Amino acid sequence: MNSRKTVLEILQSTTGYFQKHGVENPRLNAEHLLAHVLKLKRIDLYLEFDRELFEDELAPLRELVRKRGQGTPLQHLLGTVEFYGREFACDARALIPRPETEHLIEVLLPLVKASNGRRLIDVGTGTGVIALTLAAELPEAEVYAVDVSNAALALAQENATKLALSERVRFIKGDLLSDIDGPFDWIVANLPYIPSDDIPTLSPEVQFDPVSALDGGADGLDLIRKLILQASHKLTPNGGIALEIGHDQSERAFPLLEAANFRDIRIVKDYQGVPRFLIAHYG
Repeated sequence: MNSRKTVLEILQSTTGYFQKHGVENPRLNAEHLLAHVLKLKRIDLYLEFDRELFEDELAPLRELVRKRGQGTPLQHLLGTVEFYGREFACDARALIPRPETEHLIEVLLPLVKASNGRRLIDVGTGTGVIALTLAAELPEAEVYAVDVSNAALALAQENATKLALSERVRFIKGDLLSDIDGPFDWIVANLPYIPSDDIPTLSPEVQFDPVSALDGGADGLDLIRKLILQASHKLTPNGGIALEIGHDQSERAFPLLEAANFRDIRIVKDYQGVPRFLIAHYG
């Protein structure tokens, strides 16, 4: 009896399994996991639909599929995430980067270039995607990255090494900007902004992120409020701040910037039309 199955058959059965378990984009998830196990590029699977695989070749895939069906994020199973065209290591030590944050980079880069900004800091760096992307895209910039978590900083430094950017970014352990000397031309942050009471209601996948990377206090704005106050003392004249915020927080966060003497405050929507970013200048 032939115990082998083709790549196409494996993809079809895995897709069906994911559909039953409510996994979003089930076919795409199946392709990513099979390509990972076979050490192929995902697109190469389409050239090998008729390739037969022995059952014992697929033992690692079964375990990954089981975990994915139980809600383990795809990025944790692959160990990587793509962000702004680069591959970053990604695991339970830090928040999984989201596509919205790529949009923040797209909004920020032209502003930094137009203002001739040279000294930048990423507050709450996590995996390091913001700081490292800024360093890669702005070779003349002096980039700093701060996080309160030793584990997150270790992950960010691993990504810096992987991308040959270790000499370009200075990593610092600290509570926001409390122990960091300014001034900076730009402060950028994607801080925890989920209200504490909402965290248990989040999707199973999000529950794999560190709670410290999600919890923004009672109204979700605790850390953002604190950073805005600190930022007013750490920016150069006409320096800028760029914040990613929750989908319903722009109207409450806007006055916080006004009260701290920021001007030219803009609410920027993400690709889904959600007010997601706040951009402002100081002074």
